[in-house]
Amino acid sequence: MEPNPGSAGWWPSPTCRARPRCRITAPKSLTASLATSIRTMTRTGIAIDQISCNALRRRRRPIEGFRVKRLFCVKRLAQISPSAAGVFLILALLLAGLGEARAAWPERTITIIVPFPAGGPSDLLGRLLAAELAPNLKQNVIVENRTGAVGNIGIAAAARAEPDGYTLLVVTNVVLINPSVSRVSYDPLKDLAPIAYLGAAPNVIITRPASGIASIADLISRARAAPDKLNYASPGVGSVSQLAVELLKLRANIGITHIPFNGATPALQAALAGTTDIGSISIAGLIGFIRSGELKGLAQTGSERWFDLPDVPTMGEAGIPNAVVETTQMFLAPAGTPGPIIARLTEETRVILQNPDIKAKMLNAGFMVKYEGPEDLHSRMVREIPMWKEIVERAGLEKK
Repeated sequence: MEPNPGSAGWWPSPTCRARPRCRITAPKSLTASLATSIRTMTRTGIAIDQISCNALRRRRRPIEGFRVKRLFCVKRLAQISPSAAGVFLILALLLAGLGEARAAWPERTITIIVPFPAGGPSDLLGRLLAAELAPNLKQNVIVENRTGAVGNIGIAAAARAEPDGYTLLVVTNVVLINPSVSRVSYDPLKDLAPIAYLGAAPNVIITRPASGIASIADLISRARAAPDKLNYASPGVGSVSQLAVELLKLRANIGITHIPFNGATPALQAALAGTTDIGSISIAGLIGFIRSGELKGLAQTGSERWFDLPDVPTMGEAGIPNAVVETTQMFLAPAGTPGPIIARLTEETRVILQNPDIKAKMLNAGFMVKYEGPEDLHSRMVREIPMWKEIVERAGLEKK
């Protein structure tokens, strides 16, 4: 309802000579940043000389939380209260600027950060997603490998990025494990926003045929005969692959020395070269080497046998109960990324993962597709963080 001339809500002629033609109704609660801006403007006593109606005319689509009944024009606000001036300025900026930026997304290249080396499981999945998203979004989507510190460098870069939809993250559940293993500069629940859960892959305990280790039982026998003499490669300290072996060590009461590498690809190369006695790596990328006979799969850490490696037993079948440890893959964005952008990416990802050809490609690469939306992924993250923390503590891994 508009104020009548002469009422307390009407601006007298010294303040405004043109009667406003509408009001803007704001939501009851503004964001913290908006409220801070208004308080700052109130303290400084800022006044607005003119706000052009053209700014609002350019805004054609509504922004959630604001109702614009009709265009309004303020000829002069120099004499109104500072707080009112601040409100008008912030609302005008939101309507004319931020809304247009959101509506135009994506306007430029989107970068998917993969915090592991090229050629590894996460890299394969990131590039598959990028290739499918690009035509759907009608924009370039590239993968950037930011490696180091078991994914922490790339994860931190994504967490610090502008939440504008142009920097995304494909990462394993190390994002949930790392805070329990090392001091990190991010909080996975506060600094990252879930887009979609992509799927999971078991880890495989591998060795060269020349090692003479024929099975998990044989590995345990040798480890007990020579405590801490055997060693194993993993993608890094605190990686899911390391925790798979640490759980084996706890269950079998054996000692095997850990040799960490910077990602799955270097760990695989070490196992192939015989630099280490065994290796623990996600099944993605291993299938071809096991099929060719270059590597032998002693056991895999999934709950059932992998369809493409029927001769490799599960840990349970190999005599190690309660040792299911899978490497999961997640699609995340910096916290604060606008909801409409998250929703668009979630829907695009859901459609991609339902494509039979994509499912087949992921299975061949060692991923079992299992889509979950943002809410379910958030619940999974909340549930798994304490679970991994318990495993880390039981394995005796000191926080560094």
